[in-house]
Amino acid sequence: MARGRYLVEGPMHCFDCHSEVNWKAPGAPVVPGKKGGGAPFPMDVGFPLNVPNITPDPETGAGKWTDEQLARAIREGIGHDGRRLFPLMPYMKFRVLSDEDLASVIAYVRSIPPVHNALLATPLPEPVKISLPPPAPITGPVPPPDFSNPIKRGAYLVALGNCVTCHTPVDQQGRPLPGLDFAGGQILKGPWGEVASANITPDASGISYYNQALFLQTLRTGHVRTRKLNSIMPWGTFRNMTDQDLNAIYTYLSTLSPVVHRVDNTEPPALCKECGSQHGYGDRN
Repeated sequence: MARGRYLVEGPMHCFDCHSEVNWKAPGAPVVPGKKGGGAPFPMDVGFPLNVPNITPDPETGAGKWTDEQLARAIREGIGHDGRRLFPLMPYMKFRVLSDEDLASVIAYVRSIPPVHNALLATPLPEPVKISLPPPAPITGPVPPPDFSNPIKRGAYLVALGNCVTCHTPVDQQGRPLPGLDFAGGQILKGPWGEVASANITPDASGISYYNQALFLQTLRTGHVRTRKLNSIMPWGTFRNMTDQDLNAIYTYLSTLSPVVHRVDNTEPPALCKECGSQHGYGDRN
């Protein structure tokens, strides 16, 4: 139960999507009494998208779902009713979730207070369905990584945190741009405002100036020295992680290939020839 809570309310930050969130408050906390109760997705994806109620409420939540149904949704992207889930649910990243951690997540989600909140299931538009790769069932055991190796530990946590999705720019079809993994520049627009994600590769235009102490301070406080992070960056949940895990994430990010991509949200937006978006310092790439 403790491991499940740590994963759900730490690296996986599940309630940032599966709850009503106060995006204007520091750390974007969940609205009291709404934890896990589902909510309309706060970003425009081209069609209305509801994020399911995953509390144990038997009528409007996951109270009647089996463990196997929850497991398939988390790691394979198949809903309890057999429908494909929209890939904003990062099941392709969660495929690395070990069997033991998966069981812990399910045990914890089943323990949270039920929230009665009816939401319509979102059928995927046919073009989206066609664009998705066929579901690949997990047929064998998924062991944990070597947690004694900081790089492998960090890689596992970065996958569970789905960091690459926000920190990688995409084309007009929403596909990641090749060669720009973790290089920032994706435009994230919602109740938190409009912001471009940061380059978190170890390039001079990224976070090469970070050390472990600054990385920990940033994820604990939501500030890079005096600069405040936008609330779409889920530091409010990441700060629940241990120093060992945050240091492992920093160690892993330090091994990434440096990518030159200047992104600065304090500057006026300009067209970037590298990613095609309008963001601060775009004209310097």
